[in-house]
Formats: sequence, structure tokens, C-alpha cells
Amino acid sequence: MPALLSRYATPLTTGLFLISLVSGVALFFHFGTSAFREMHELLSMVLVAPFLLHIWRNWRPFVSYFKRPPMAIALGLSLAAGIAFAWPAMTGATSVSPQVAMIELVVGGTPGQIAPLYGQTEETFVATLKEKGFAAAEPGKPLTEIATASGKTERDVVMALTTLKQ
Repeated sequence: MPALLSRYATPLTTGLFLISLVSGVALFFHFGTSAFREMHELLSMVLVAPFLLHIWRNWRPFVSYFKRPPMAIALGLSLAAGIAFAWPAMTGATSVSPQVAMIELVVGGTPGQIAPLYGQTEETFVATLKEKGFAAAEPGKPLTEIATASGKTERDVVMALTTLKQ
């Protein structure tokens, strides 16, 4: 059995890395996010096992890398990059993507504030929300509160808004 595992360590590492690479690039460019997110997350976790097998199988050559400066430099740069990306969340100064910021701004608005974005009056916008299942829709109430009072989520509001035409 160990021979079988060691025979597949590098091929599995390669195959799963390629899946992680393709799905990661797709996620970066927001292409097929719903199709790639779970694939990327789960198969990247599966990648850990063949990676460890690959390291085990190639232990001597792997250890020799630590005797030369490139490994220390690469690990130091990788750690610095990881900290730079994690720092805002670690310090409480999280930043969100522009898309998320815009969504939060819209769903926090009232029908009177959001209706003009869709070329509607406040009254017609409220009526449209009610047609879409937001029974608690009323002027002056933020869309998030309308959703909650209607037994729906913020995501439901966003999905309803994406179906509206200007």
C-alpha cells in the first residue's frame, strides 16, 4: 500500500493543484463564482493529503532546499504577503470589495432612496416589492428591515432587485 500511495502522491498533487489554479483564477476574475467556489475550497483541502504524501516521498530533496537561501527568502516573502492580506481582518479594519460595499449601501436604503435607481416612484417601488413577496414593504423603512419583517433575507432583497428593469 505505501508503494501505491507514493506512486500517486505527485500525480495527485499535480492534478489537484491544477484544479485549484483554474478555479482560483476563475474566482479572482469573478467568473462562474457559484460553480467554482465550493470546488476550490473543498478540493484545496483534499490537496493537503497528496501534498503531504509528496513531501514524505521526496523528503531528502525537500530538506536540502532549506540549506540554501532561496527557500528562506521564498518562505519569508510568502509569510509577509499572507500577513499583508490578513492584516486588515486581524486588526478590525476589514475592507470589503466594491461590489459588497455597493450592495450594503443599496439594501440599507429606503424605497424612496432606491426607487430612482430603477426609474420608479417610491409608491411603485413599494408595490413592486410587495409583488415580489416583501409584504412588509413601506415607505421610509430600509430594505433590510422590509426583508426581515417579510420573513426574508438581505440576499432575497438583492435577488429581487436584480430582476427589476430600469
